[in-house]
Amino acid sequence: MGLQQFERRLERLVEGAFAKAFRGELQPVELGRRITREMDLRRAVGVHGFIVPNDFNIFLAPADFKRFEEFVDSLERELVAAVREHASREGYQFVGPVRLDLHLDPELSVSTFAIESELVEGDDRPSDWLVFPDGRRVAIGSHVVTLGRLPECAVVLDDPNVSRRHAQVRREGDAIFVVDLGSTNGTRVNGVQVREHRLVGGDVISVGTTTLRFEPS
Repeated sequence: MGLQQFERRLERLVEGAFAKAFRGELQPVELGRRITREMDLRRAVGVHGFIVPNDFNIFLAPADFKRFEEFVDSLERELVAAVREHASREGYQFVGPVRLDLHLDPELSVSTFAIESELVEGDDRPSDWLVFPDGRRVAIGSHVVTLGRLPECAVVLDDPNVSRRHAQVRREGDAIFVVDLGSTNGTRVNGVQVREHRLVGGDVISVGTTTLRFEPS
C-alpha cells in the first residue's frame, strides 16, 4: 500500500512538463522499491524488534540526475515518506531521524543507480512507543507523530472511521500527550473521549476501530 501511495503522489509531482522526463527512462518509483528492499535486506534485531537503516544516499547517472534536479527536493521528501510508511507497515524502527540525499555519480551509466544505507543514531533517540495489538511499534521521539488516513501522516491507518488527520502524539518536555485534531469520530483514551490527554504507561488510544497502547521507556 505504501508504494502505491508513493506512486500516486509522484504522478501528481511529475504532471505537465515533468512527465516527459520519465518516458522510457529511470522511474522514481524504482528508487522507492529499491530503498524498501534495502530496508528489508539490512534489517537487524534490536531490543524492541527489527531496526533498519535510516540514512540513505542515492547515486544517479548524470543524465538521470539532470532530469530529476528540477524537483529533487520534492522527490527526496516523497522517498523519505515512502521509507517511513514501509517502516510503519512492517513494524520496523529507526535509531535516529530518516535522512535521504540524491547525488550525481559520473561513473554510472544511464538508468542505473546505487544506494548506500546506514544506521545512524540521532540525539533524540526514541524511548517511548505506540504499540499496535499485533506487536508493531511506532517510536515517539522529539517529532510529532500524526495518526490518520493521509499518506503524509507518520502513522497511516487504513480505517474508514479514521479522519484524514485524526490525532497527534507529541512530546512536551518529559510528558507525552495525545491531541485530537478535530476528527469526525473523536479520539478516546481508555474508552473516554478526549481533546488532549497526558499519557501514562498502559493507556490505550482508540481512533476509529484502531487501538494503540502507550508504552513508556
